[in-house]
Amino acid sequence: MRNVTNRKSSPLIQAHAIDIARAALEEVGEGGVGKHIGVAGMGANVATHRFAADVPGYPGWEWQAVVACAAGSRHVTVNEVALVPGGSALQAPDWVPYSERLRPGDLGPGDLMPPAPDDERLDEGELSPAGLAQAEKRWRAEYGPNSEMAAQAPLQCKTCAFYLPFLPNFGVCANEYSADGRAVHATYGCGAHSGIKLKEDLRPSGSAFDDEKPIY
Repeated sequence: MRNVTNRKSSPLIQAHAIDIARAALEEVGEGGVGKHIGVAGMGANVATHRFAADVPGYPGWEWQAVVACAAGSRHVTVNEVALVPGGSALQAPDWVPYSERLRPGDLGPGDLMPPAPDDERLDEGELSPAGLAQAEKRWRAEYGPNSEMAAQAPLQCKTCAFYLPFLPNFGVCANEYSADGRAVHATYGCGAHSGIKLKEDLRPSGSAFDDEKPIY
């Protein structure tokens, strides 16, 4: 990029040219035209104005608008506009070890994921107190007493025939229409509790109305 400080008189870099460049980029309709961040490719008759871009999926990119002005004229026009990578946009992100990139649900058939040598979830080959606490925290978050489902449930799991306890305050749901096979808190609940009964009154109420009766 050339130094343009000695060309302040050029209409290509004055405020009016920046406004023209911005308006051209906004006409593209993609949005995300941020602040003016500089001028590149400054020549006798052309200049490229750079703007920060806030476009989903394009971090680090920038909008550019090439403006031109004929020799001896102060009438600025736009030659082209483009969304281009800027700075480190195309550089690979910092390396993250494979073990730190794994997320719940990533393990598939045939995959092997041995525990780390210092995995705090294990203690001499057994589940450690820390591992159990972490598991209980996960289970409680989705299937605990503070979940939306439990808040609307009239009864709790600890009194349900489908609740199979395996730890204090935790059990497995055996109801195929609810949290089947999931670890649930004893005070979780749903509308499929084994003790749910509906009170239905199937008797007709009021007098029957014949809408086919002649009105004359």
